[in-house]
Amino acid sequence: METEMPKVRAAELRKLIKYHGDLYYNQDNPQIEDYEYDKLTQELRELEERYPALATADSPTAIVGGRAMNTFAEVRHKVQMGSLQDVFSWDELIAFDQRVRSVVPIPAYIVEPKIDGLSVSLEYVDGVFIRGSTRGDGFVGEDVTENLRTIKHIPKKLKSPLPFLEVRGEVYMPKESFQSLVAQQELLEENPFKNPRNAAAGSLRQKDPQITKGRMLDIFVFNIQQIEGRTPASHDESLDLLKDLGFTVSPSYNRYDNIEDAIAEVKRIGENRDSFSCDLDGAVVKVNSFSQREQLGATTKFPKWAAAYKYPPEEKDSKLLEIEINVGRTGALTPTAVFVPIHLAGTTVSRAVLHNQDFINEKQIGIGDIITVRKAGEIIPEVVGVKEHAADSQVFVIPVFCPSCGQAAQKSDDEAVLRCVNLSCPAQLLKHIIHFASRDAMDIEGLGEANAESFLSAGLISTPADLYALKAEDVAVLARMGEKSAVNIIAAIEKSKSNNLGRFIFALGIRGIGKRTSELLGLRFGNIDAIMDAEITAIESIDGFGHVLAESVVAFFAREQNRRSIERFRTYGVNMQSLAAPRSNRFAGLTFVLTGTLPSLKRDEAEEMILSLGGKVSSSVSKKTNFVLAGEDAGSKLTKANDLGVEIIDEARFKNMIGQTENINTKTIET
Repeated sequence: METEMPKVRAAELRKLIKYHGDLYYNQDNPQIEDYEYDKLTQELRELEERYPALATADSPTAIVGGRAMNTFAEVRHKVQMGSLQDVFSWDELIAFDQRVRSVVPIPAYIVEPKIDGLSVSLEYVDGVFIRGSTRGDGFVGEDVTENLRTIKHIPKKLKSPLPFLEVRGEVYMPKESFQSLVAQQELLEENPFKNPRNAAAGSLRQKDPQITKGRMLDIFVFNIQQIEGRTPASHDESLDLLKDLGFTVSPSYNRYDNIEDAIAEVKRIGENRDSFSCDLDGAVVKVNSFSQREQLGATTKFPKWAAAYKYPPEEKDSKLLEIEINVGRTGALTPTAVFVPIHLAGTTVSRAVLHNQDFINEKQIGIGDIITVRKAGEIIPEVVGVKEHAADSQVFVIPVFCPSCGQAAQKSDDEAVLRCVNLSCPAQLLKHIIHFASRDAMDIEGLGEANAESFLSAGLISTPADLYALKAEDVAVLARMGEKSAVNIIAAIEKSKSNNLGRFIFALGIRGIGKRTSELLGLRFGNIDAIMDAEITAIESIDGFGHVLAESVVAFFAREQNRRSIERFRTYGVNMQSLAAPRSNRFAGLTFVLTGTLPSLKRDEAEEMILSLGGKVSSSVSKKTNFVLAGEDAGSKLTKANDLGVEIIDEARFKNMIGQTENINTKTIET
């Protein structure tokens, strides 16, 4: 009976850890903070140490990270990509030092920031990058070579070639890139990533490398897994070598001869977390000498020569003053908490999104309550919960009327959000015009929020199509405008008429359809009429699309008001054709996969050529692939093509195929 309660708690912890671990590692959609997850794992580990009979072979304490998904090919790691033992107090770091000194009397430590990203392996043969993979469960990861090639700071060739080198690094999303991505996701009313780590993981696992490239990921390399041709004796020596080879290594790595100075450095890093370009969740203390590391050894999961101190998330309390309701571009009513300003994780914050009514109900949030606020991933302010209810507190209820136009809002069965369905709603219109004119859409220079609001207030426009009816003399009389600015804006509007079809589709603001998926629609169908008449199954067949996105496109063009709007754009001379639309069916029925760097063609140029000749471009090699167009530094796709017997062509052969006059309708072409 003595172990009955611990047994129940251990089972409960395993269930919780496995559930949240799957959300974190495999779905990139965490529901709790890293710190809370790590504390659950620590509690289970302590229970298993106190009651060894409770330990099981499949316990989360004996398993590293997540599993390899079936989206990418498996990679078996020759050297295990293990994790580090987490500690949460200075006493635990001192205990770590005592364990080290019981084996190694005079250790030296390296202290590094612990970047919160996705751990990857990079492999080089004769100085050339050949393969990159995720950690997975430490033994088997995913081959994400092509996506890793899009990261600028991963060298494709080393400055000094070595026969073989495998390094380990942390792919992360810089804070600025994360904030831009979240802003774009919110504009498109997609579910935004909760923190930079999950944004990095989700971006690196994209089937389309171009999407990964657009996410502006970066990397810090922090370890040598395998090496031939050099034998560094210590960790700091290995990091110096990696720098000389062209890698971007840990942002700081300092050597200390005692644990007290090492702890002081951990504290210093923690106090300066907001100054780093990347999100940090801790600092790592490592024994510097490689020979001493061998003496210390490892457990089945952790090396005994390192410990990771995890910083607790900074939380502060504040009084909730009001809840504002903001209207999104597609009518979503989003509640925002406005509270007494507090200094949190390096900045002053006074607002945090409350998501929807379900979230407010769950937290029991009312005006006047003392709420607890933290920054998710040290960046996005979020309300954790209510610390103290006001005496007259009542759970806030989102009004069922739009605060902008006053019309009744609606809620669909499959959504938690209320929406204003009035297409003439001023709040939606302003945001729609800002989006329409934005850089990735129609790129109308000079038409920012202030000018858009001014045009609306003056009654010059009431829809995005009205922009093309504007005249310079109408605009010049507005405040803060003038004749020269008016002429420039009208010229920018006129210039936007010749944009490619993909930009126009993105500018329309179809729910869930981003820049890349808009381009794919234009390339696949060639003109706006074909897209408007396309069936769900045809749209679903495009790489990068699923049923939900296809439904969204069909539903948008099914609305008569949207079709009338398209006709107005056409009347004003806005381009409705893909500039890369198929000009023949020479490649009809053929699927190409591109890999490596081509001598003269950019990847997207080759892709557009294939599509313009009626072919299809896929991101992965399969038995259905007809040709693999390979350039320099071609990676795992080339290997898979050889294994499957898929024909491999180079740029010269590809150009020869383009220059042929007859259709190519067989897998092998005689030359």
